[in-house]
Amino acid sequence: MIKKLILKGSFILALLTLASCSKNQIISNINIGTHGNNELKIQIDVTTNDQAQVYAEYWSDKKGNQSKITSPISNSGLKHSLVLCNIIPETNYSFQLITVQNGNKQTSKIYTFKSRKLPEWLQKQFKANCPKPELLPENFKKGFMLLAKRETPGTAYIVDYKGNLRWYHTLEGTGFKVTHFTKDQTILSILGTNDEPTSYGSEILEINLQGDTLTHIKKGQGNLKQVLHHEIIKKSANEIIALTVEQKIIDLTSIGGKKQDTINGDGIIILNKKGKQLWKWSVFDDLDPFKDKDLLKNKKDWTHANSLSYDTDGNFLISFYNNGQIWKINSKTGKVIWKLGKNGTMKMAPDANFSQAHAAHIDQEGSLLFFDNGVDIKQSSVFALKVDEKSNSVRLDFHIKLPKDIYNDRMGSAYMINKDLFLVCCSKRHITVLTNKKGVLLWALESEIPPYRTIFIPEEKLKPFLLN
Repeated sequence: MIKKLILKGSFILALLTLASCSKNQIISNINIGTHGNNELKIQIDVTTNDQAQVYAEYWSDKKGNQSKITSPISNSGLKHSLVLCNIIPETNYSFQLITVQNGNKQTSKIYTFKSRKLPEWLQKQFKANCPKPELLPENFKKGFMLLAKRETPGTAYIVDYKGNLRWYHTLEGTGFKVTHFTKDQTILSILGTNDEPTSYGSEILEINLQGDTLTHIKKGQGNLKQVLHHEIIKKSANEIIALTVEQKIIDLTSIGGKKQDTINGDGIIILNKKGKQLWKWSVFDDLDPFKDKDLLKNKKDWTHANSLSYDTDGNFLISFYNNGQIWKINSKTGKVIWKLGKNGTMKMAPDANFSQAHAAHIDQEGSLLFFDNGVDIKQSSVFALKVDEKSNSVRLDFHIKLPKDIYNDRMGSAYMINKDLFLVCCSKRHITVLTNKKGVLLWALESEIPPYRTIFIPEEKLKPFLLN
């Protein structure tokens, strides 16, 4: 029997007990409130009078208990904290607590609470526009999108196709400069202050969907000495990969510079979760700065790498804004395998030429897909290229020209939803669109923030934490 019910703090929700034929003799105390002062995460603290594991089954009263959601199960112990996600604001919920001892389950009475409305500053962040919802594929309607605010206070958002905010995480003092959703159902990020340039930061943060910190590394800890920027991904559960600012002190007096001048280039670093460096690569390993006739002008941001991903063979793909190229780099030796784009080593078909690539990656069809800022022609687009390493050539798979009124000269991303539809972020326009291969927009999401990227996450990758 539940001995007492204590509601704690200023973020507590009203909790009501409903009659039920099922009682739980192990539970002695329940506290319920928000997790980390987040209105879309409900925390239930449970005390048991014996060693047990605990989990919750919960549902919105509107959908009924046929739409039960199950929380992760706690470790065996006397004190248990359960975090309920997939919470809709201003909605009535019911839940039951289930304890497990030696495989035996006991179920509590049914309790109810009502979630509160979102804070005012979160209520009008996103606006979706979709004239014909019937044209949208089901995987898009069921999926979600990850966006982030780079200025402080930093906020990572997960939004559904209707523009509803379904999950968020806020930081004080730093912004989410870059975010990446991992196969481990975590959000891995580069954090930085307002004083640091766009997409540049000095901290690594990994959180789970319950909002708990899994990894936090600051510049100066371990072997992390460099500023991070533009990309962070996971190689394995214990290995983190990021782009870095690599500095080279060099004598530039021969071209009108200083005796000890600084060139800011790019690098790749692999760290473990304690900040120990496991592997490193630098653009200076391949390029001679003196071959750049505009070196004095470009030295503060010489190559400007902006994305990093894996090719299907496990080697790196890295894109550069300033030289208009995409490189493939051997992920073991650091040797550059090829360069495609302006003055690259690959033979480009005439219709495959692009200006500046962002978010370069291999799509589900095996093509090299990326967002092209299109600075040369003042029109942004999406490219998919077929790379033939045997013939050292590149041909066009398809090219989607976006409407000129959403031309986006910096940042941006493009990801495949299905073989015909693509989610495209035009960062500086504060808009994300769903387009077909003809450049016809089927859906748009306006955001108060200028997202660096908008990443699509299929529903199955977010279960059981978020679902439609």
